[in-house]
Amino acid sequence: MKKTITLALLTALSFTGFAQEDEESQGSVIQTYTPSKLLKKGQWDIKFFNSIYTQTEQTDGGSESQKIARQSFFTNTTEIFTGVSDNARVNVGLIFQIRSNTLGGQSVFEVFDFKDNGNDRRSGLTTLAPSIRVQPFRDVPNFSFTSSFYIPVFKDKADTVADGINSYLDFRSYAWETKFFYDKTFGGNNWQLFTEIDFKYNFGEKSSEASANENRTERFANNSLGVPLSAFLSYFPSSKSTVFINTQQVFLVDLGNDFAQNSTAFGFGGKYQLTDVLNVEASFNKIVRGHNFQGLGQTFSLGLRALF
Repeated sequence: MKKTITLALLTALSFTGFAQEDEESQGSVIQTYTPSKLLKKGQWDIKFFNSIYTQTEQTDGGSESQKIARQSFFTNTTEIFTGVSDNARVNVGLIFQIRSNTLGGQSVFEVFDFKDNGNDRRSGLTTLAPSIRVQPFRDVPNFSFTSSFYIPVFKDKADTVADGINSYLDFRSYAWETKFFYDKTFGGNNWQLFTEIDFKYNFGEKSSEASANENRTERFANNSLGVPLSAFLSYFPSSKSTVFINTQQVFLVDLGNDFAQNSTAFGFGGKYQLTDVLNVEASFNKIVRGHNFQGLGQTFSLGLRALF
């Protein structure tokens, strides 16, 4: 697994070589190619995004915080999209995710061991998602949506509980997710407001109905609708750099699994365009409140994006 991550990182970095060969500069990718903006026909967009979420607190069945042994979750999300329409209004792509989780009070850095003992350490390639992006209105180029169908590809294992720890790798469900994006640039192109609303429906049986050879913990969100609402306010000190603050409200709506959650998070970060092709992003997010066994941790993220 370490070799997989390293190879993907080197592949992303290798795209910097195209910068010298591109006769027509793309300008500032971070300012122009927001998630709302679609690719032209023949363009490629590859994102290699890594995040570590770690928590030592969660709410009880209500909203009171309680201490727990540290749990850490590493996620690598790789997105590959290309433009397929002459009018730059349809893109197609593939998303895949690799995860590594450690439970039961282990160091946060142990997620990078990518071990899987079937219990308090889990890792592997978890999901594949064919996707399509569409700009539905010609006169509103800064509004678009991405629709993806997530397919779980990791092996379904029996629900293992040892020392009070429930084994968990990822959602064990097929899921259909549609994200809507809109951004507005103002203040002499120095400021940008980006907004996003997602709808993710998780298919599958109730966790209480899982059989003995199925992991119930990984089915806690089946038959539910996840609705994150996000907003980012960015300031551009230059065309090739930006800093931002963000907030997110997430609802997990019960549609038959007898489980619902909600949470609120705040964060900040920045992006820098290294070349005409490659830019880098770093961010921090903290969940400040939640309801019904919601983790109250923080996320540290680092990403690379190549657009050519």
